[in-house]
Amino acid sequence: MGKRLLLKQFFDIIIKVKIKNLPNKLPVSIRPFFWDTDSKKLDPSKFPLYVINRLLDKGDLEAVRWVKRNFSEKLIIKTIKTRRDFSFKTVIFWSRIYKIPFKEIKCMQEPYRSMRKMHWLN
Repeated sequence: MGKRLLLKQFFDIIIKVKIKNLPNKLPVSIRPFFWDTDSKKLDPSKFPLYVINRLLDKGDLEAVRWVKRNFSEKLIIKTIKTRRDFSFKTVIFWSRIYKIPFKEIKCMQEPYRSMRKMHWLN
């Protein structure tokens, strides 16, 4: 039991170090994916879930590689599970890559799915 606790503490430290070393600026090449915000001022270390969500959902291969280089797998999985801004096709893709059951993904739950089907009135 002692070894298991020690191992958990070790991995918790690794994750904290990874989180502390998050990038504080977006590369110029991925700024266009943040068309609705001032991407020059956007600090990924302050809004990691937003940045990960946007790049996994709308980004290209270079953007996805940047996410995987700069954020822990645990943080990426947390983003997939908790953010509601993913398109269905994208979240299905990432759920299969990371082997996350649909029942653990917020945007795949019924209230959210129903909300997405609603249309704006003219």
